[in-house]
Amino acid sequence: MDIPAKPFRFGVVATPHAGPDRWIATARRVEELGYTTLLMPDGIQLPSPFPALAIAAQATQELRVGTFVLAAPLRTPYQAAYEAHSLSVLTAGRFDLGIGTGRPVVERQAATVGLPFGTAAERRAQVERTIATLRELDGDAHRTPVLMAARGPKALRLAARLADTVTLAADARAGRSEVAAMAAAVRTAAGERAADIELAVNVFVVGDELPPQMARYIGVDLAELVAVDSMALLRGGPGEIVDELRRRRDTTGISAVSVSEPFLEVLAPVVERLTGT
Repeated sequence: MDIPAKPFRFGVVATPHAGPDRWIATARRVEELGYTTLLMPDGIQLPSPFPALAIAAQATQELRVGTFVLAAPLRTPYQAAYEAHSLSVLTAGRFDLGIGTGRPVVERQAATVGLPFGTAAERRAQVERTIATLRELDGDAHRTPVLMAARGPKALRLAARLADTVTLAADARAGRSEVAAMAAAVRTAAGERAADIELAVNVFVVGDELPPQMARYIGVDLAELVAVDSMALLRGGPGEIVDELRRRRDTTGISAVSVSEPFLEVLAPVVERLTGT
């Protein structure tokens, strides 16, 4: 099967942990450096992403904003779709709904908000109902782009059927061949719409240093990432990273890349060279 080549675009994953002034400054810097999208994680340990992203959109001119990703068990399908549709309309179409079934920690958070976590099948069904409800609320005159984060075979098939962008949520230890297999599975499941789907990956490390906080989050060290040829790692200078991202797109179809806020400035020269190409 041919591998469609979509233009590169880049996003930054950040949170408003330092207050509104810093959050607005971050959004403006993300836009200034040429990134396409500011993305915010979900979870009750953080402020709600919907008002936070509304503030970021208001403070910028063209920057897209999105959830990365909304944990389906933390809201009813209608509530999640209503919030997503509202923000999409109020930002004049600059909002992307990123959604997934939720990491294991979400089970405790769902109990806190009084909602069931559900089985894997029930959570996938909840994601599907959320997207269906969003499409109903959008109607014919509006369409909110949907990003799905997926890892397992069933989630990848669901994403291939419903999402505009599929983030391949592989483990940080996943190497090139494993991620390529996930990408191929999405294209196979998507059938005729494979060429319309954007494939994405979240990169945990840019450069040759792994910040301690990130190492704790992903649970591996830099040496292990290098040893397994992890797709969550981009090493070297801008020229080397440009070559690597082109190689990845040629072999997997991945064209959308997100990085966390600490790597915002480091990746900027790459963003300038590759965005839209």
